[in-house]
Amino acid sequence: MTAASQDPIPPTLAHRRDRLATLVAIPVTPFTPDGAVDWDGHATVLGRLVEHGVQAVTPNGNTGEFYTLSEAERRRAVESAVAAVDGAAEVVAGVGLDLAGAVDAAGHAARAGASALMIHQPVHPYRSAEGWIEYHRAIADTVPELGIVLYVRDARITGEHIATLAGHSPNVIGVKYAVPDSVSFASVARDAGLDAFAWIAGLAELSAPGCFAVGATGFTSGLVNVAPRLSMAMLDALRVGDFAKAMPLWEAVREFEELRGADASADNVSVVKEALAQLGIVDRHVRPPSRPLPQPLRDRIGAVLDQWRAGGWL
Repeated sequence: MTAASQDPIPPTLAHRRDRLATLVAIPVTPFTPDGAVDWDGHATVLGRLVEHGVQAVTPNGNTGEFYTLSEAERRRAVESAVAAVDGAAEVVAGVGLDLAGAVDAAGHAARAGASALMIHQPVHPYRSAEGWIEYHRAIADTVPELGIVLYVRDARITGEHIATLAGHSPNVIGVKYAVPDSVSFASVARDAGLDAFAWIAGLAELSAPGCFAVGATGFTSGLVNVAPRLSMAMLDALRVGDFAKAMPLWEAVREFEELRGADASADNVSVVKEALAQLGIVDRHVRPPSRPLPQPLRDRIGAVLDQWRAGGWL
């Protein structure tokens, strides 16, 4: 298989690629009881992240309930994030859905001040490798000044596919790899070009140690909305290869992350928002097809928060 070209990329894109070797926070989109977006709460969430040293954020990620937002809300989420971080973090705007809409969203993100895009895995039920490459190429080439992060959730996407895409579109600088298989992560990264991209573990804290062991330089997190000190401590340990320090942190987040991942991640966002509500940061409301949590799950989240307080993470 052929790795991506090692030809130098423009310094600005190289800088952005290096900045993505970090914890990439996926902020929630808070809602009011009547279902509207709480934009003041959104700014609060983003401001809290950068105050704790987070250097990359993805408005319109899955933890931000991307698929429930209107086009106008998605655009405002990018604008809100750019304003809230005020240059302290890379804003990696999530785009996706139909190709024309994704191209329009990419242009808006560039005008709004985002520095990169995260392109959601295409949701079309019939996807060819050639079509996957063309979908991403069409979006990336619209905004050559922005870094492009691929969101890979399909095990059929190979390193050769990623390298071919990057050969067409040199602004493809990062891969958020969310296939739950560290062997595939290692193989795809090496086949595409281990040093050619920022390789981001896309399944959050529980997958991060295994992925860092085989080449990841960053990981995504929704938990960081709740306990940024805990997530950032894991990043610090993994950056220096201190797995003896990282694994007790892994154990500390395990129950919370397993609650998020249960039942095919049905409560992924609900768990995060419930914790934020119990901390008094934003409300717990989610939009269908997510659900408000039953009381027994709320109680379990409260117990996890108590453990984190006792550990000095909150």
